[in-house]
Amino acid sequence: MSGFGNEFATEAEPGTLPVGQNSPQKVAHGLYAEQLSGTAFTAPRGVNRRSWLYRIRPALTHGGFAPFEQPRLHDDFVHGPVSPDQLRWSPMSIPAEAPVDFVDGLFTMGGNGHAGAQQGVGIHVYAANASMEGRFFYSADGELLIVPQQGRLRIATELGLLEVEPQEIAVVPRGIRFRVELPDGPSRGYVCENFGAQLRLPDLGPIGANGLANPRDFLTPCAAYEDVESAAVGKNFELVAKFQGHLWRADIDHSPLDVVGWHGNYAPYKYDLRRFNAIGSISFDHPDPSIFTVLTAPSDTPGTANMDFAIFPPRWLVAQHTFRPPWFHRNVASEFMGLVHGAYDAKAEGFAPGGCSLHNCMSGHGPDAATFEKASNADLSKPDVIADTMAFMFETRAVIRPTQQAIDAGHRQRDYQACWVGLEKHFTLPRRER
Repeated sequence: MSGFGNEFATEAEPGTLPVGQNSPQKVAHGLYAEQLSGTAFTAPRGVNRRSWLYRIRPALTHGGFAPFEQPRLHDDFVHGPVSPDQLRWSPMSIPAEAPVDFVDGLFTMGGNGHAGAQQGVGIHVYAANASMEGRFFYSADGELLIVPQQGRLRIATELGLLEVEPQEIAVVPRGIRFRVELPDGPSRGYVCENFGAQLRLPDLGPIGANGLANPRDFLTPCAAYEDVESAAVGKNFELVAKFQGHLWRADIDHSPLDVVGWHGNYAPYKYDLRRFNAIGSISFDHPDPSIFTVLTAPSDTPGTANMDFAIFPPRWLVAQHTFRPPWFHRNVASEFMGLVHGAYDAKAEGFAPGGCSLHNCMSGHGPDAATFEKASNADLSKPDVIADTMAFMFETRAVIRPTQQAIDAGHRQRDYQACWVGLEKHFTLPRRER
């Protein structure tokens, strides 16, 4: 179903949805009615998100929760001093032997804020080689923005199925239960867990009515349900929850993906990043990266986001008498970058698909020495075509505090700063007449 934030209605079995009301005394087909609210009941209508689900069993039917150990996934961002050093990591290796599913494959890189305060983000990468078997997962801490880099994901959710390939993204709202299958085998990618207000499309301002990500290109799944009991398949099922920065597990004797029909505007969705309509300069100077924002999560400060998701897709560079790559800069915002495909135009080497970098508040960054020299001497009478690439950025208003495991990781590039060593002094003064 097409459209961003639409009011959808879908049923996998005819006659499931009640007419003229939400909670009839008896629901069709012997189902249960259940409301899933993603915002406060009193949130303004324009941002209020909720869906009514008609399911085989209510969501409360599972065993008691107990702590679940997956020590690499957490909200324990470094306490104490955070180095202003620029940081970069090579792609994380995909497990080769023991089966590792999406949940076990998550590795927290950093974050800020706290789920309890409903502000900030957690930033994770994942590397998995197995589908989730008999395991279902949800985060009560935030919505999950999933960016595959290698291998498709088949995300079976309570509200329907999403198939997502590299250069597409999926967003699973807070609290929605899902299972991840790997139809292509080993898979790797990135996840931003947004603790704050829900992601939405940015306002376009002077751009006008069209451009950037078009609402009709966001796709929400139709209802699809599973009527499966663990005893019938001879497997133990478990429900894993992320709650207040910790993982918990409970036994569940059936698939919780048993919603036969639903209506509302709180639902998972996907988007193809290749459909993004990039806007850029056609005169001079490189525009601010905010012009590449796909989704934004607003904060309580007008004009300042809790988190922005921006991309750097294929595009033309035509600016005259201009240094065309991204300029050297320092920001009040902090940037976590990843590369899904191809090469990034500001780095000649070292930034590989599946890798990532972190440039925190006021830490200088920009093109490496090789890129600077090439762009400084380029022929500007011809346009540059940035092709066959897809980089992205999670940008936050607060400092992204790296986890200790990310600092200690073997795939961290401890010589990252060397990429700028070749930036030589070119300063000269004109010779003055005596």
